[in-house]
Amino acid sequence: MSTFKELYNKEIVPALMKEFNYKTVMQVPKLEKIVINVGVGEGHNDDKYIEAALKDVETITGQKAVVTKAHKSIAGFKIREGQSIGVKTTLRGEKMYIFLEKLIRVALPRVRDFRGVSKNAFDGHGNYTLGIKEQLIFPEIEYDNILKIRGMDIVFVTTAKTNEEAKALLAGFKMPFKG
Repeated sequence: MSTFKELYNKEIVPALMKEFNYKTVMQVPKLEKIVINVGVGEGHNDDKYIEAALKDVETITGQKAVVTKAHKSIAGFKIREGQSIGVKTTLRGEKMYIFLEKLIRVALPRVRDFRGVSKNAFDGHGNYTLGIKEQLIFPEIEYDNILKIRGMDIVFVTTAKTNEEAKALLAGFKMPFKG
């Protein structure tokens, strides 16, 4: 059992019920899924970049990732429809809580000159997007084994209706917001 799941049930739910005056536990926002997306710019020229990104994401999340394809051709980026352009995976349930705990307690503190994550990356519907500049902040990634340092987007999808509810939920998990 994940300690973050217990934290959610024992501490975050009662705190949010009190803060937002919810009548039932079902009204309390919860983390639905975490989507990790890595764009691979060189992927349309060489499959080894896609394979390397796939391996990195699977190593970090402990779950199979899928290759994303271009939906339409974009001449300016030299991309044709159907070409491999990235890698993504969606975490739910137990693996989601394990990844969240690893991200907050281990990975983010390893970022150089880390001052916290932005408070302004909410989308207005209770979802939060976090951009990471390099995959090396995760302890599973060995520097010698990577083909190229690349960033990733991590999207936290919640059932919250507003940004305030989502921020309170993530703050309950000790997400290190600036200020």
